[in-house]
Amino acid sequence: MPARVTADAFIGRRRELAELAAALERARAGRAELVFVAGESGVGKSRLVDHFADHAQAAGARVLWGDCIDLGDNELPYAPIVSALRSLARGGDPVFDALGPARAELARLLPELGAPAELLVEPYAGSAQGRLFELLLALMRGLSSDGPVLLVIDDLHWADRSTRDFMAFLARNLCDQAVLVVAAYRVDELHRRHPLRPLLAELERSDVARRLPVERFTRAELGAQLANILGAEPDGGLLERVWGRSEGNALYAEEILAAEREGDGTLPESLREALMLRVEALGPDTQEVLRWVAAARRVEHDVLQEAAPIGARELRDALREAVAHHVLLTQADGTIAFRHALLREAVHDDLLPGERAELHRRLALVLDARVGEHPCLGLGRAAEIAHHFDAAGDQPAALRAAVRAAEAAERVHAEGETAALYERALELWDRVENAEALAGCDHVELLHRAAHAHTHDHGRSIVLSKQALGELDQQRDPGRAALLLERLGKARWSQGKGEIALQAWDAALDLLPADPPSEERARLLASKAAGLMLWGRYADGLLMADEALEAAGAVGSRFATMHALNTKGICSLATDLEAGLALLREAMDMARTDGEVDQLVRGYINLSDALHLAGRTREAHALLVAGREELRALGRHATWLDLQQAEMAYHLGLWDEADELMPPELGRGRQGMTRVFFEMRRAELELARGDNDSARDRLDLARELVRRSYEPQWHAPIASLTAGLERRERRLDAARAAIREGLDRVTDTGEVEDGARLARILGAAAGVEADAAQQARDLGRHGEEAAAAAAAADYARRTREAAALPFASHIPEARGFALAAEGEAAAAAGRPDPEPWARAAELWEGIERPFRAGRARWMEAEAHLARGDRAAAEAAATAAMAVARELRIGWMADEVAGLARRGRLRLPDGVEPGAAAPAPGAAEAARDPAAELGLTPRERDVLALVAEGATNREIGERLFMAEKTASVHVSRILAKLDVRSRTEAAAVAHRLGLEQGPAAGRLAAAG
Repeated sequence: MPARVTADAFIGRRRELAELAAALERARAGRAELVFVAGESGVGKSRLVDHFADHAQAAGARVLWGDCIDLGDNELPYAPIVSALRSLARGGDPVFDALGPARAELARLLPELGAPAELLVEPYAGSAQGRLFELLLALMRGLSSDGPVLLVIDDLHWADRSTRDFMAFLARNLCDQAVLVVAAYRVDELHRRHPLRPLLAELERSDVARRLPVERFTRAELGAQLANILGAEPDGGLLERVWGRSEGNALYAEEILAAEREGDGTLPESLREALMLRVEALGPDTQEVLRWVAAARRVEHDVLQEAAPIGARELRDALREAVAHHVLLTQADGTIAFRHALLREAVHDDLLPGERAELHRRLALVLDARVGEHPCLGLGRAAEIAHHFDAAGDQPAALRAAVRAAEAAERVHAEGETAALYERALELWDRVENAEALAGCDHVELLHRAAHAHTHDHGRSIVLSKQALGELDQQRDPGRAALLLERLGKARWSQGKGEIALQAWDAALDLLPADPPSEERARLLASKAAGLMLWGRYADGLLMADEALEAAGAVGSRFATMHALNTKGICSLATDLEAGLALLREAMDMARTDGEVDQLVRGYINLSDALHLAGRTREAHALLVAGREELRALGRHATWLDLQQAEMAYHLGLWDEADELMPPELGRGRQGMTRVFFEMRRAELELARGDNDSARDRLDLARELVRRSYEPQWHAPIASLTAGLERRERRLDAARAAIREGLDRVTDTGEVEDGARLARILGAAAGVEADAAQQARDLGRHGEEAAAAAAAADYARRTREAAALPFASHIPEARGFALAAEGEAAAAAGRPDPEPWARAAELWEGIERPFRAGRARWMEAEAHLARGDRAAAEAAATAAMAVARELRIGWMADEVAGLARRGRLRLPDGVEPGAAAPAPGAAEAARDPAAELGLTPRERDVLALVAEGATNREIGERLFMAEKTASVHVSRILAKLDVRSRTEAAAVAHRLGLEQGPAAGRLAAAG
């Protein structure tokens, strides 16, 4: 009987086990986590994770285990996820029943669940994979509902793209689930351009992921390993020899020990040599079988029997010998595999080129014959066959297999693998004869499929679409040409090139006559209507939606109908609010009936937006709560609904809820407009709370992501928030630049119909100019003051005009922006008027927007104080302070308290100012306003005390001067500041940062 070559006791790793156990306990408490177990080949990562999995299972955790598989360029999508879930599916775990209708969709990934759902053409790039991810997330939630779940993913360095994307998705979304993900990878496999590196770099910086390095054994631990294998303490010479060669690598040490005990005393020079010594000690038949298993990676017994040129008895004996010598093992699913991946790699690398090609070719033929022409070839088998034909160098067969594998990957929404396999088929096309017969489609169709698969690489999608259009006779085949143009338009739209996208869709529509009607034309019309709506061209969008509805009705296309109804509902808001809301609800009812979850989500988003714009934010919030519950019942989750509810919660003053719905890690790895929406919403919350640095980073990223977009829904808030941030930090030139950029993008499309969003930017612009006018006035720059005041007045006029446009006239917030702009213009002219601020505050309070109401009350208090009405100022300041305290806005509380000090206003007891407002920017700090005003250092000290509300006697006591001297200083200061009272002087000091304490004045009011 061969000697044991592995330790049957677990050696060392106390620190690592303790960290993993602690992570499991955190998961048990509802703090999901990802732990990346990192170490070199053979160091003992899998042994560590396996031992921990046993511990976790004994502690009541449900353990799921999946391995990544190395298939070279022919990646096997979701390999570890399928492997981890397959045993549950085969066992009929009731967690799958809880998914409801979504179970059939998951069956495309796990055939054990029954008949898969029909594969539909997805209207939105990436939506299918996103839906699958949400479904898997719901499954993880269900599994962890009654106890922690440990998901182990081994050999992560071989992970396919879809698995990597899913890992990133889990990191963002497993926030409060009792789930621990432990993934092991080889650090020596991660070359500079390895696709896993950026994912690890991103996730290991997050709060939910950590790296757990596994080091080599110490000399003492290696001695314990050898002693366990030998059954006795090793002699000093043996320990030194093994230690000297292995340097603590567990697997290498085992192989060296085996060579020492079974060989001629010559020690192997490398781990590979040590592994091959073990193989070469086996019989010829066994070595032959090992070569076949090395080519197959893991293989069923009957496949091996058919492929290998060896008799049944000889095969059985060879397998017994390989298992007995710890080279092969039988997996839980019945397949045969090497005990360690390094053993397989050593045997495979030892194959001669011709031998390797023949083994792969034979395996491919056996597997291909077993599946035949099955229309729904299994995902794993398809990728395996493609890999073997590629490795065999059989290009005709490889082309056919690549297309079939791509089709299988497409069925499970493995977008990256689908694109890669179609690209491989395109590479092979010109190298083989009868390519069209082998692929089952012509070259134009293959290009179209590849373009469709590149859901996130819009540039590549455009190149492939153009190539296909160039090869196609568009007049003879207008239907296919229209589909390609539609794909081209979608890619252009995703790039932010809306005008070019609309041109592509128009070209497609020109190819599809209205008579006879067609499904393709109806969908195109609906897509174009949605694009016009997003672009802010509501009148055109309404006409196009009506045309789409007519075309959809002619062919009975329910999808095009619900899509167009949704768009028409938004476009109708300008003329008939209730009719528009009814259309949106009708579209949602159709989507619900037909199981079109993406359209249902779109309905929830647009209906809640419409209610919010109509001033019914509380109703919009309740709708979204119900929508998220409905999706959860369907086994689905939509991040966009989380963000939409967070937006409503923010406006309602439910800031803790908003924070929970969009945790910082949610944005990591998100792409496209979802990332923009997240960064924009998160920046708005952080800016309101006073976290300027984080808000700036997010706004910079959002602005870059929408750089080529024309959609007002992005540019208006980004521009106004950026301007508000720059105002708060006294960078008025930067604020003006943000306004100009936002206005350019919103008005680039011609006549502007989205008056509400335009009013938001224009209102922010009026505020910037009001600050500039006040700053110039304080410094005695009368020319700059006049120019800024004129600009503020012009912006206020334009804000009123924008708020009166059809699509804005029924939107309360547009009127609020116009009222605020009026107040800013009055301040800019040096005639502060509390009336527009009071009216704005009443409006915001009426539609439950506490933050905006609080800011308006603060500005109202300033205007009342400037007019000398202390009682009214006290009332407005008290209201503003109540908001600041309720929402825990430290900087606003500071500002209102500072205003009260300067104006000697009485606020309710218990006011505790929060954190000081941000310091001026570098450019502003470099300028010394006191020097520009001609203030001496002593006068600046006096001014600071005046700003605190000190009397002349108090100034004298604190600065050790006579009361009369203090009075003289104050008189000189009033003259230099060109003001008439101490209150006005205090306000100037506050605005210019010349006081003790808060230093941002009304500039901090931006938001």
